[in-house]
Amino acid sequence: MSDLIAKAAIDQRMAGILTPVIEDLGYELVRVRLMSGKSKTLQIMADKPEGGIEVDDCAKISTAVSAVLDVEDPLEDAYTLEVSSPGIDRPLTRLKDFETWAGYEAKIETTELIDGRRRFKGVLVGIEGDEVLVEIEEGTIGLKFDWLSDAKLLLTDELISEMLRQRKASGAVDPAEFDEIIEDDMTPSNSAAAPATAPQEEDR
Repeated sequence: MSDLIAKAAIDQRMAGILTPVIEDLGYELVRVRLMSGKSKTLQIMADKPEGGIEVDDCAKISTAVSAVLDVEDPLEDAYTLEVSSPGIDRPLTRLKDFETWAGYEAKIETTELIDGRRRFKGVLVGIEGDEVLVEIEEGTIGLKFDWLSDAKLLLTDELISEMLRQRKASGAVDPAEFDEIIEDDMTPSNSAAAPATAPQEEDR
């Protein structure tokens, strides 16, 4: 699994648990991150294979994921579960994403210096084998997918227009739902469980 989907060891463990659940529902895992701070947040980003995930889809994923985490109990401390769509300026975490979004601007970072730089901004040209092709000021370059540490689309008028076109074609009417987040508050499973309403909040 790409490090762009799950970077840290705990993220990769969570991805191993959650990917089958999310795929069984007909969705794809785009990214998973366990964020630390005053409280922990498990952020799950998912999408439909053809794109266009809605808030109801996020709620469906949240319910299924919560049930699995109840059983697996991979995290000892209390945390908040967030399930969201990738958003308009979405992260690019899979090799196929760079082909899907060819023609749009992206910002890419690499783990090591490539010709003296780690940051690249340009128009995606597609992929060639295991390389991501990007048109920058100096011309078209190829970056091996394994070299990448971060990548995301840049918010441009062209990208917004395309997203709105896709949503209109799918019958969706509210572009704000791209960034909708479904949250569950999760506590260790040895605590008492309580039923919840949408958005779900569980104390376990």
